[in-house]
Amino acid sequence: MKLELQSGDLRLGRGQTLKLRDGMGSTICAREGTVWITEENSRKDVVLEPGQCFRVDRPGLTLVQAFADASVALA
Repeated sequence: MKLELQSGDLRLGRGQTLKLRDGMGSTICAREGTVWITEENSRKDVVLEPGQCFRVDRPGLTLVQAFADASVALA
């Protein structure tokens, strides 16, 4: 199941994936759990632990997937 990421905190179940379209400049913060982030046309993937944040620096699609139950925030 895929969910669209919107402003504010969002809970993700294990394996759940968020799609963020054209979110360049947005910041994704892991509140709980560990999440994996990949950006369209990037060779670099990012893994966030609770308390860590990542700034989206590419246009296009960004995917955020939870390794286990997690909570993320978008700013």
